Amino acid sequence: MSLQLGDIAPDFTQESTAGTINFHEWAGDNWVILFSHPKDFTPVCTTELGEVSRLKPEFDKRNTKAIGLSVDPLEDHEAWAGDIQETQGQGLNFPLLADSDRKVSNLYGMIHPNANDTLTVRSVFIIDPNKKIRLTITYPASTGRNFAEVLRVLDSLQLTDEHKLATPVNWQDGDDCIIVPAVSNEEAKTLFPEGWDEQKPYLRLVKQPKRS
Repeated sequence: MSLQLGDIAPDFTQESTAGTINFHEWAGDNWVILFSHPKDFTPVCTTELGEVSRLKPEFDKRNTKAIGLSVDPLEDHEAWAGDIQETQGQGLNFPLLADSDRKVSNLYGMIHPNANDTLTVRSVFIIDPNKKIRLTITYPASTGRNFAEVLRVLDSLQLTDEHKLATPVNWQDGDDCIIVPAVSNEEAKTLFPEGWDEQKPYLRLVKQPKRS
């Protein structure tokens, strides 16, 4: 059965470019972006790993660790790191799991036999500090991921965990948010004393509160 939102992310121990990873222990009280790649020494993956490395300061601001995976062996990962540095101008600065035995791939359902029965698809998981899966996205092998969108969802999750809000279509950090229907107007007066724009009883827009 495939993993679903709210499930506990399976724990594992696997080798990586940063040494042996005991996943739950490594994650600690951080958010985690876990993402898989079809194969080392492939063009789309090379650009993605360079981008995630560039985004490390943004992940750090959000108390978030990134960790990648493919089914290639560790020596291939280490050789590929040089290509990433050379072509993307950014060295690999997060662990890349060497899942040659497919242990992690199978735990997380990253191999889709009807697409390819040996390579992992481009899966993305956002996992919160309680080790719960909060987002899953699967891309085809030919399409590079949009990590600006991954950051956007991460911002939304962290904001809405802290406040009784949801974020509307195309929301970006700083935009107006939606007061969730479970919050009565009386409660909303306490939570949002500056007021809100009630377009419908179920659609109440409010300025984004400050994030802690």
